[in-house]
Amino acid sequence: MVYMDVKQERLRQILATSGRLLVAYSGGVDSAFLAWAAHRELGDGMRAVIADSPSLARTHLEDGLAFASENGIPVEILNTQELENPAYARNDSMRCFHCKDELFTVLEEYRREHGFDRVAYGVNVDDQGDFRPGQQAARQHHVLAPLLEAGLQKSEIRELAQQAGLRVWDKPASACLSSRIEYGRPVTKEALQAVERGEDALRALGFRQVRVRHHGDIVRIEIAREELARALTGEMAREFTRIFKDLGFQFVTLDLEGFRSGSMNSLLPVEVLRRRA
Repeated sequence: MVYMDVKQERLRQILATSGRLLVAYSGGVDSAFLAWAAHRELGDGMRAVIADSPSLARTHLEDGLAFASENGIPVEILNTQELENPAYARNDSMRCFHCKDELFTVLEEYRREHGFDRVAYGVNVDDQGDFRPGQQAARQHHVLAPLLEAGLQKSEIRELAQQAGLRVWDKPASACLSSRIEYGRPVTKEALQAVERGEDALRALGFRQVRVRHHGDIVRIEIAREELARALTGEMAREFTRIFKDLGFQFVTLDLEGFRSGSMNSLLPVEVLRRRA
């Protein structure tokens, strides 16, 4: 479609004039497509950077590295220390701000040391409609948002990625592991490990789109609505109970509304949600 061609050309122009570029890369479809497009335009004048910390699932790290290797995209792993920041660990409504502030601080230092001109990340148009304090940190660090600037929506990014033959085009969305822990409950390595192991176990059972929501003694399992029928059996109830009690949860629940991205935000006060980042 013509409008898609216009947006894609706009993205190409933005990247072409960005100078030597670092791309904050998580391996999700948005950042993967951005990294691929930047490499296509800039060649060795770009580098994808994965921020590694306890909040990044090992499966996501491994898949992100594999995608970069498959497409010849230069990639670097940098360690971030957001968990050592008490403002992050206390897990209030600004947790994502502190996460992205740490990320972009680390990337800015790397940028200066290695002679890159700008840092970019994969925010898109649809991300403007949710509560995302991390975008505030990005603006404060003057981070480029090429997909947003080009006017690309999530569905359009997926379509362009599919057209380009990128295997991640239909990869399920997945935020960091800390986003699974209810606001106000401290983020700890132990809680992150329980979430990660739980989600790995659900995927091993064949479920594709899942979230393990940590509410202390209670785990709330979200599974995509199209997969819920398979989850709503006595056999699966017993399997879920075994898995999550072994991980230390006292009560195991299945959310009948199914998977919803950002469902923890529904627990925030209205006045907080009105403060769009």
